[in-house]
Amino acid sequence: MRSSNPVFSREGSFTREAGYAAPGHTRQGGSGYAGDPYGNNPYGANPYGANPYAGGPQSGQLTDQQLTEMYEAPSAGPLRTGRMTMDDVVARTALTLLTVVAGGAVAWFALPVANYGIAVVAALAAFVVGMVITFRRSAGAPLVLAYAALEGFFLGAITNVFNTALPGIAVQAVLGTAAVFAAMLIAYKSGRIRVTPRYTRIGLTVAMGFLLLMLVNLVASMFGAGMGLNSGPLGILVGVVGIGLGAFFLSLDFAEIEQAIRSGAPQQESWRAAFGLTVSLVWIYLEMLRLIAILRGDD
Repeated sequence: MRSSNPVFSREGSFTREAGYAAPGHTRQGGSGYAGDPYGNNPYGANPYGANPYAGGPQSGQLTDQQLTEMYEAPSAGPLRTGRMTMDDVVARTALTLLTVVAGGAVAWFALPVANYGIAVVAALAAFVVGMVITFRRSAGAPLVLAYAALEGFFLGAITNVFNTALPGIAVQAVLGTAAVFAAMLIAYKSGRIRVTPRYTRIGLTVAMGFLLLMLVNLVASMFGAGMGLNSGPLGILVGVVGIGLGAFFLSLDFAEIEQAIRSGAPQQESWRAAFGLTVSLVWIYLEMLRLIAILRGDD
């Protein structure tokens, strides 16, 4: 299945081209059964050359020693099969977010508020690393954690600027982001939100329009003709839409992770899942920070 999420949509991400088959689909060019990453049919032949359920010595019934060897053999759990599990995604996402927090703490305490040019450089570097992760066939820990550290440094610096002008806004933005994440997770798991093709098309269309609007506003601001998207009712509306789009991307992340686990994705792909969730959460946090600043500025 080709992903609709921009982070997961590249060739080979969470797809059977990565070397695994979804349940109910036999791999081509081999004798494997559906979902077997090794191309072997475990039911095709008894490793001891007999059917243990056929009965009778003449049928090749297993001996006591053979049964003991089968019993003592290691189980085919996640560590043996190398499949991605939800525990893998949770653990790697937690590590990635902790790296974001650590990078933010460094910028918060070490970077003067009036000098955040280095933070802008970190943001640009994070964007480059993010693009590399997106277009690589596999995403590993070094790249994902490097992205998290750079993005965290940028977030720490810009949050310090906002918090200096509006004390307490950092805590408000963090709590708001956590609330959006929890609400989307509950809505998705309860079935209130279903990621259908129509849902995806509408969401991506709105996202493209939003990004185009923000780009036009940025260019106009350089020439002193901003569109007022950072203040007033229009700014509040844009902020709400931005947070809504971040929530939409989270729903795509949830759907892709579930599909990847069902399809038997390699364990390494859990780093890509962690990256996708982190990108969505960073988007929501920045929009939440901007919206709260507008609301408090209008008081």
